[in-house]
Amino acid sequence: MSTADTNDDERYVVGIDYGTLSGRAVVVRVSDGAELGSGVLEYPHAVMDRTLVASGAALPPEWALQVPSDYVDVLKHTVPAALAEAGIDPSKVIGVGTDFTACTMVPTLADGTPLNELPEYADRPHAYVKLWKHHAAQPQADRINRVAEERGEAWLPRYGGLISSEWEFAKGLQLLEEDPELYNRMDHWVEAADWIVWQLTGEYVRNACTAGYKGIWQDGEYPSSDFLAALNPDFADFASSKVEHRIGQLGDAAGRLSAEAAAWTGLPEGIAVAVGNVDAHVTAPAARAVKPGQMVAIMGTSTCHVMNSDILKEVPGMCGVVDGGIVSGLYGYEAGQSGVGDIFAWYVENQVPAHYREAADARGISIHQYLTELSEHQPVGGHGLLALDWNNGNRSVLVDTELSGLLVGQTLATRAEEIYRALLESTAFGTRKIIETFNASGVEVTEFIVAGGLIKNAFLMQTYSDILRLPISILASTQGPALGSAIHAAVAAGAYPDVLAASDAMGRLDEAVYVPNEANADAYDALYADYSELHDYFGRGANDVMKRLKTARKKALA
Repeated sequence: MSTADTNDDERYVVGIDYGTLSGRAVVVRVSDGAELGSGVLEYPHAVMDRTLVASGAALPPEWALQVPSDYVDVLKHTVPAALAEAGIDPSKVIGVGTDFTACTMVPTLADGTPLNELPEYADRPHAYVKLWKHHAAQPQADRINRVAEERGEAWLPRYGGLISSEWEFAKGLQLLEEDPELYNRMDHWVEAADWIVWQLTGEYVRNACTAGYKGIWQDGEYPSSDFLAALNPDFADFASSKVEHRIGQLGDAAGRLSAEAAAWTGLPEGIAVAVGNVDAHVTAPAARAVKPGQMVAIMGTSTCHVMNSDILKEVPGMCGVVDGGIVSGLYGYEAGQSGVGDIFAWYVENQVPAHYREAADARGISIHQYLTELSEHQPVGGHGLLALDWNNGNRSVLVDTELSGLLVGQTLATRAEEIYRALLESTAFGTRKIIETFNASGVEVTEFIVAGGLIKNAFLMQTYSDILRLPISILASTQGPALGSAIHAAVAAGAYPDVLAASDAMGRLDEAVYVPNEANADAYDALYADYSELHDYFGRGANDVMKRLKTARKKALA
């Protein structure tokens, strides 16, 4: 982080990014986007995907819950830490912006109190936050898709023809059908992106981004009560009674910082708080990627691909297209991969022999770096392996959380680092499948920009460039979403007229850092052809063994 400017005319904003495992705050200078100080807090309760902390009860497969008080703890710890590191006068902070994982849902009372904070519901799993990667609502998502297709619902093509189990309506229907008492007690079904803004301002405002991408809000309307009743008669008023609320546009102020939140953070009471946003979408302005054709891949535990376009098209398997979903005046498209960094982490935590970790420790490097160094000089295809990147299901373009990972080509000579490289390559193949689908649908991808923690792996970035046959530019910030949130805070505070102007002044981008190696690209083309064959064979219904195995596992565990 750079040191604070002594110019008395300088003003500052704070961006707060809520990720899957932690939250972080960054103090940013309004004039040029310089990041002056940061603070990070790992969520005290992390992710509950096996047991419910309050009771110790086992959770079913595909669940992923969080505790909303952890999000408030982020405000109390990271903002004061970032201010202290920046060394600025807090009175010069003019705005706060936030972003969140999505679709992450909080069931609340009318005043915003999460249901899990009521003593009588502390041991009820459905009272807690359903994290974005909670996939247990797949049966409900399947029904939503089937009924929508049968009825010819006009909004369905806006989501590539499939609604995800990760999104608001599927998770809400699961809550109704598995715990109707809680469903009826709930007054609001709130995106965490909006809940944290509610805590900062005392006002509940839904943001246009999650409403459009995750809440099936298209052309100013939610799905009809007739459609919802066809899913379940008791679900007929879900949109009108649990979801519908005032919509705030991106870059607008949702409200002003309350006295309570000012005390938590050390920031001045009454400063602007920007409308909430999604971690991926808010990163595009940070990377100066606000023009049509610039695809930004935010690569971390998962990858989200976002881009703007001046045309409206139906792209199979996209996560959504929303008018003004990223910046005003353009259509914002989203796609994604449900597992990327999570796949690499799973592998090193569960599959790598201990002596590899011991060797990495002896050199003082991470196990990821060690495995990369062992495999990066091998010729393309030298490991004889091919993987499908579906360990956490497939978000795009198949939109199917019941799919699972696959590794082909193992022999008794296969080494751990070779499997690691095959997994890296598989995620790049998955991204190429997404880009090809966009191009084939008339939404051309002209630039590819990467943000997120995985940009630190230079070999991975070069592999992506080779497989995609595209130059790769890099967001010149390790805190892309937080910087993007700060940019929105500056607009909400009136420092810039719109997000495009703020992006130009405050965004940071290193262009064409990686370019394709033609020989490697040719070799990867052959592997990608085989990847595509496996992708369609297992992903488009020719062989449903992955789904049968998941069903068998659920029955056995039940």
